[in-house]
Amino acid sequence: MVTMESADNALKTLYLGVITEQLNTESNPLLAEIKQSTADVWGKEIRRVAQHGLNGGVGAGTEDGDLPEAAGNNYGQFVTTLKNLYGTIEISDKAMRASENDAGAFVNLLNAEMEGLVKAASFNFGRMLFGDGSGKLGEITAVTDNTFTVTNVKNFVDGLLVDVYDADGNKTDFSPRRIVDFDRVNGTVTLGGTKITSGAQTIGGFMTVQGSYNQEITGLGAIFKDTGTLYGLDRSKNKWLVPYMRNLAGNLTEHAIQTAIDHIEETVGGKINLIICSTGVRRSYMKYLNNYKRDVNTMELKSGFKAMSYNGIPIIADRFCPNNTMYLLNTEDFTLHQLCDWKWLEGEDGRVIKQVAGKPTYTATLVKYADLICTRPCGQAMITGINET
Repeated sequence: MVTMESADNALKTLYLGVITEQLNTESNPLLAEIKQSTADVWGKEIRRVAQHGLNGGVGAGTEDGDLPEAAGNNYGQFVTTLKNLYGTIEISDKAMRASENDAGAFVNLLNAEMEGLVKAASFNFGRMLFGDGSGKLGEITAVTDNTFTVTNVKNFVDGLLVDVYDADGNKTDFSPRRIVDFDRVNGTVTLGGTKITSGAQTIGGFMTVQGSYNQEITGLGAIFKDTGTLYGLDRSKNKWLVPYMRNLAGNLTEHAIQTAIDHIEETVGGKINLIICSTGVRRSYMKYLNNYKRDVNTMELKSGFKAMSYNGIPIIADRFCPNNTMYLLNTEDFTLHQLCDWKWLEGEDGRVIKQVAGKPTYTATLVKYADLICTRPCGQAMITGINET
C-alpha cells in the first residue's frame, strides 16, 4: 500500500539522484560542459578571487647584477549572491488516494510529475544561462485584452506562470498569470484569468517568470557587456572584464570565427573550446560550408550531445542563444558555484511532501542555491549581427 511516508522516501532515494543527473548533465549542452563546485561559497555569497594579467617578477640581467623585483599576480575579487533556484511539483489528494492501493499507478503518477518538473527546470535553467540576471523574458510592445505582443519570443512557452511589469518596472496587480496560448509566429502571449482591463499601461514593460525579477543567475547576457559592473567590479576600471565583441553585420565566414579565436589566443592566451550559436546561425554556417563544397564535420561531446566541428572545436546550436549571435567560450573559465546540489526542501519533520494550507493538494519543492562565475571574461568572444538563413 502506498503511504505518504513511502512516497516521501521515493522522492528522496529513487528520484533525487536521477533528477540531479538529468538537470546537471542532460538538460543543456553548455551547462554540461561547466564544472560545478561548492568552493568559494561563504554564507549567502560567493567570493571568488580571479587572477588577471601576468606575474611581474621576471626579467633578464647581468651575471652579477640585481635580481628582478618581486611583483606578484594581479587579483580581483568577485562577489555575488547565491541565487535561489526552485522547482515545485503538486499532487492532489484525490490522485494520491486513487493510487494508494496500486503501486504501479502511483509510480506512473510520480514519473509524470518528475518528467514535467525536469522539463520545466531544464527550460528555465537553460534560458537563464543566456540571460543577464534580470529575469526578463521579453518586452511588451502591444496589448489586446489578455494577449500581449512581446519581443524575444523564444523565452516563452505555454504553461509558464509569469509576472507582468509596467514601463516603470512596477509589478502589475494581475501578476502572476499563466500563459494559456503562445503564438511564436506572431510573437504573442495570451494570459489566462479574468479580462485584463489595465493592460495598456504595460506597453514598454516586460514579463518575467513568477517571482524571478532580478533573482536569476549571472548568464552570458550579463558577462558580454562593456559598461557597468560585473561581480561587484567596475568594468571601466577593469578592462579585463570586457570580452571580445564584434558586430559582423553580414554573412558568417571562417575568417570571422578564426579572427575571434586568434584575438583570444594572442591577447590573453586563452583557448576557445566551445562555440554556441542560434539555430539560424548554425544553418548559415552549414550553407557557407556547402557553398564551398565542404563537408560538415560532427563530433560527440562527453555529455552525449552531438555537435558540428570547427577545427576540432564543437559548435552547438542552443534554442535560447540570441538570434544572429555566436559565442566562443573557454568553459574552463566558468564555474557554477553552489551551496549544494539539487535537494528537496524538508520540513521540521524531515518530510519533503507537504500539504498546501487550506487546499487538498500536496507539494514538494526542489531547490539549488548557486550562481555562475566566469573568472576570465576577456578570454571569451561574441560575434553578433550574423545573417541567418
